[in-house]
Amino acid sequence: MVLFGPSGCGEEFYNEGFKDIFQVPKWLKNKGLDAYEYSFGHGYQMNLQTAEKAGRLFKENNIETSIHAPFYINFANPDEEMFLKTKGYIYTGIKFLNAFRSKKLIFHAASCGKMKREEALKLTEKRFIETFDSLESDGLLNGLYLCPETMGKSLQIGTYKEIIQLCKLNKHLIPTFDFGHINALEQGSLKSEDDYKKVFDYSLDVLGFDKTNNCHIHFSKIQYGPKGEIKHLNFDDNIFGPNFEPLAKVLIDYKLSPTVICESMSLMPHDARIMKKIYNNLLDKS
Repeated sequence: MVLFGPSGCGEEFYNEGFKDIFQVPKWLKNKGLDAYEYSFGHGYQMNLQTAEKAGRLFKENNIETSIHAPFYINFANPDEEMFLKTKGYIYTGIKFLNAFRSKKLIFHAASCGKMKREEALKLTEKRFIETFDSLESDGLLNGLYLCPETMGKSLQIGTYKEIIQLCKLNKHLIPTFDFGHINALEQGSLKSEDDYKKVFDYSLDVLGFDKTNNCHIHFSKIQYGPKGEIKHLNFDDNIFGPNFEPLAKVLIDYKLSPTVICESMSLMPHDARIMKKIYNNLLDKS
């Protein structure tokens, strides 16, 4: 079963007179959605007690939650002190996973900085093994998944092949395929079903069905330039892609059951409902 939901509630939630996290679960349920991603992109600005209360409400309303860790995680930072901070963000993210009753922690793997890409990727792999093997041996990953995300800028570690290869390093690592990022990085590459299939075919070959089936998906239209991502857009944009229908057809054809999170600029719940409607209409015809 494919689940659909937004990353944040955007202007729609507030325009309808709602204002806090405790109102989100029932609101999403009433909108016909079944997933939600809470972003700590700018830091963990919530206490665990609030997260626990919100987590109970999401559970009661059958909304599956995921958490996005701070954007400034960087496993390739050569400064050991900064790497310790990155590890700390992952450890704190796991605490919030448990509080929210979530299973997936989404995070950005690394940036190249001044290093050559091969050097940055090698350091990222080394630190992935060190960090996630330690978490696993400490028993902190039981039932949880850590989900590095494909990225949209050329200096970031995060092509779909890089992310899939990184996910080989520990059984708790599964990919987050941000198809807006992939499309932006590859200068508008995602147009047909075959374009989406190349990502899933590579994942199936390298990671197998279970990890591919359990993948996390971010979807939005994204404006891009020569160096990749510029900014997120809403679905009403007619210039930049990608379009969701070819992806929906592939998910049905491959019998995959990911969670699909909409990251549109401001109309996340609205556009998430569009995706769910497209998927269900195609499913009914299949």
